[in-house]
Amino acid sequence: MNEPIVNIVDDDPPFLVAMARFLRANGHAVRTHGSAGEFLAQRSIDEPGCVVVDLQMPEVGGLDLQTALAQSRYPLPVLFLTGHADTASTVRAMRSGAEDFLEKRAPKEALLDAVQRALARDAREREARTRQTELCRLFDTISAREREVLDQLLRGRLNKQIAFDLGIAERTVKAHRKAIMTKLGVRSMAAMTRLSQEAGMKMPSVGTCP
Repeated sequence: MNEPIVNIVDDDPPFLVAMARFLRANGHAVRTHGSAGEFLAQRSIDEPGCVVVDLQMPEVGGLDLQTALAQSRYPLPVLFLTGHADTASTVRAMRSGAEDFLEKRAPKEALLDAVQRALARDAREREARTRQTELCRLFDTISAREREVLDQLLRGRLNKQIAFDLGIAERTVKAHRKAIMTKLGVRSMAAMTRLSQEAGMKMPSVGTCP
């Protein structure tokens, strides 16, 4: 995995230089951006890390950047570091999932702790997304008819009940059940149920996994 990057987004050049120097001195890889638009334009797809952003900036502010990241395919944890905090902005940022909301005069230890938490969060969320993608691709191998059978199996229906509901032979249901278990790499109904629960049963249409 690539080294996580702490992206600092602020329209104050001297602050960018000072903050980058401080974080690098404490072992972090850093990239600076003079605006939210610059960051979004230069951002590498699915690069690990976090974003330390000012609240008030020309054109695209910190809250708007947070929204844009949250709506992207590969979101990053956001940490606000601002000289102009207000209650409404703080509440909105935290409700939208900000890792923290600090003033620029906050103790440096608080900033380092928040950055560490943001990077750890990104690692956890990245691992979870990878697992969901793996499950998505696994379930994407199941045909439409097999999905119908699987849905009935997870509801606790018997083979003969499924056959009646779907208008197919019981031996066909058994064949579908065997095919499903083979494709999912499980050997028991309990294992198939656990895997389906982990996937959230949000199975996409065939061929839609990334």
